[in-house]
Amino acid sequence: MEIRRGRYLDSFEKPQPLKASEPRKWDVPLRDRDHVFQKGHRIMVQIQSTWFPVIDRNPQKFVPNIYKAAASDYVSATQRVYGSPKMPTHLVLPTVQ
Repeated sequence: MEIRRGRYLDSFEKPQPLKASEPRKWDVPLRDRDHVFQKGHRIMVQIQSTWFPVIDRNPQKFVPNIYKAAASDYVSATQRVYGSPKMPTHLVLPTVQ
């Protein structure tokens, strides 16, 4: 479980909104944990814009403070994962032998 808010993608000091329909590189550094995947096992990556009630609600609209979001700030959002030669999507994991 790793959370990375888009508003902090460029800077934690100056949050900015993501631009709709503009692909972005999105690195998610993994915390220091060791995972063992047995031969034949698979891993799954979920891309979602909210994980309520596990994580606080995401209004899907850029607001200065999500904890003070108005009801009208909660709008639907579409998430896209691109996979093409020009915009490849991939997962890079370190391995230890």
